[in-house]
Amino acid sequence: MFDSQTYKERRRVLTEKLNSGLLFFPGNDESPINYSANTSAFRQDSSFLYYFGIDLPGFAAVIDVDSNTSTLYGTEFTMDDIIWMGPQPGLKALAEMSGLEQAEEFNKLSSILSEAVKSGRQVHFLPQYRGEHFIQLGEFLGINPIAVNNYASQQLVKAVIAQRSIKSSEEIEDIDKAVDIAYRMHTSAMKMIRPGLTEKKIAGMIEGIAISYGAGMSFRPIVSINGHILHNHSHDNEIKEGSLLVNDSGAETALHYASDITRTIPASGKFTTKQRDVYEIVLGAVMAATESVRPGITNKELHFLAAKTIVEGLSNIGLMKGDVETAVQQGAHALFFPHGLGHMLGLDVHDMEGLGENYVGYDDTVSRSDQFGLAYLRLAKALEPGYVFTIEPGIYFNPHLIQQWKTDNKFEEFINYEKTDEYIDFGGIRIEDNVLVTANGYRVLGKPIPKKVEEVEELASK
Repeated sequence: MFDSQTYKERRRVLTEKLNSGLLFFPGNDESPINYSANTSAFRQDSSFLYYFGIDLPGFAAVIDVDSNTSTLYGTEFTMDDIIWMGPQPGLKALAEMSGLEQAEEFNKLSSILSEAVKSGRQVHFLPQYRGEHFIQLGEFLGINPIAVNNYASQQLVKAVIAQRSIKSSEEIEDIDKAVDIAYRMHTSAMKMIRPGLTEKKIAGMIEGIAISYGAGMSFRPIVSINGHILHNHSHDNEIKEGSLLVNDSGAETALHYASDITRTIPASGKFTTKQRDVYEIVLGAVMAATESVRPGITNKELHFLAAKTIVEGLSNIGLMKGDVETAVQQGAHALFFPHGLGHMLGLDVHDMEGLGENYVGYDDTVSRSDQFGLAYLRLAKALEPGYVFTIEPGIYFNPHLIQQWKTDNKFEEFINYEKTDEYIDFGGIRIEDNVLVTANGYRVLGKPIPKKVEEVEELASK
């Protein structure tokens, strides 16, 4: 945990944005895998972590805006718990660690919330994602569990997003640590790669590093020679001579701040000429977008800058043609770059996405597009100092998408479909860094992870 004052200050700032009522934050419980005593690794709810810091299952908290008090609800550990898990902090000790005024037994929570509803007080809560919380809130508040998220407080959602979006110095320090763990993961993968290994061997190795240096992976890793499948979680393929391995993976620190890094590695230790040409285009897009980061610029502008860099590069090697600006505005580049440039990063790898992606990445000044590719841009609004986000352009050759567009003669004025036949088995290339918006520009977080051609080849050929 951070110092208790950190959590007190976060709660103070939050309550100033709400007029009245109770703010209810349910913490997570254990999640059984196949029976109740066999559980997945525990992961606390990120907003509960942000405002209370208690990384244990079975707790909840209530902030009373009107009386300006905060209460922790939980169950005291029994001797049976201590026998199996060792000495555990009591409710009062946990409350003190979080800077909370008081702690109560969990069984009192139901009456507190029910009475608030009966007396006409508003109970604010965030959108839920776990089945037990839908049931719990349904019982506490007297609503249909299926409809719980219809009653989530938009006022609280917007207040939490506004606060969590700006990372403090201590948060940035922890994200730096998360990227440093990812450095070990990605450089180890570069050194390990060789034809004949399965993707699973590398995926297992990087997960071991994440566990040994932090709290594990920040998301299910994408370790794939089929890089054109954007979120390919299958790790069963054999790495073959001449193939490219996309390694999109990140770690969580002990405090659960995330990193999210992608590197693309030549299985044989050296890029072919064709692979190098495409790789350099993606690298150019990463650098162009990153070097343009500053407060006030929108991430949508950065996305278009990366897309233009990709179109220019693909035109130079004969895959695209025509006016670059028009091609990007009409979305022709999305055949090769069918996703957004990046997303917010913090306690969630797609930070606060569960609270509503349009609230996190959009505002009154920029609306979401329905254009293919651009519609997947998770972050589009203007950047502010303290934002941490990913920059992750890519070029992909998806045979199914290429065939569909080719059959439909889609954007034939911009795409050289005869040339795409030469790349049908290419796969994909993505490069991703984690970037902080500073007062005057940007900083790429963590220890620099090799991404220049020569740097990657040097490690991959060892």
